[in-house]
Amino acid sequence: MVPLIELRGAVPFGVGMQLDLFWVYVLAILGNMLPVPFIYFFARKILVWGSDKKFIGKFFKFCLEKGEKGGKKLQAKAGRGLFFALLLFVGIPLPGTGAWTGTLAASMLDMDFKSSVIAVMLGVILAGIIMGLASMGLFGGLSAIFAPK
Repeated sequence: MVPLIELRGAVPFGVGMQLDLFWVYVLAILGNMLPVPFIYFFARKILVWGSDKKFIGKFFKFCLEKGEKGGKKLQAKAGRGLFFALLLFVGIPLPGTGAWTGTLAASMLDMDFKSSVIAVMLGVILAGIIMGLASMGLFGGLSAIFAPK
């Protein structure tokens, strides 16, 4: 559930700890999806509320402007394929492209809740598959190199 790390950090950590990949995957998806409704319904309102406050105003205003600008750019490029653009944005495990950011972007774009949650969930599942495969290869390769013979 930690922003920026999300599932992208949980799956490799679980694989590295030699935990059962199925349960790591299930718990990482649930933990990643838990804040999505709260972000969708409240993050934008909180950013708008805080944008004129003394200490946090500049940062909140920056987040709002960045989210709106990025959302408009994504919508212009994606057109009617916004659902799939959001799915891929969340699903490709790069820094800053997780469920938190994707949900905030969907909120800024006024996407409907159901479509947003489905696109984000499918993106999280895709990211989990990618990270699981990468982690198994990475840690499998490291154990082959460093394991005593």
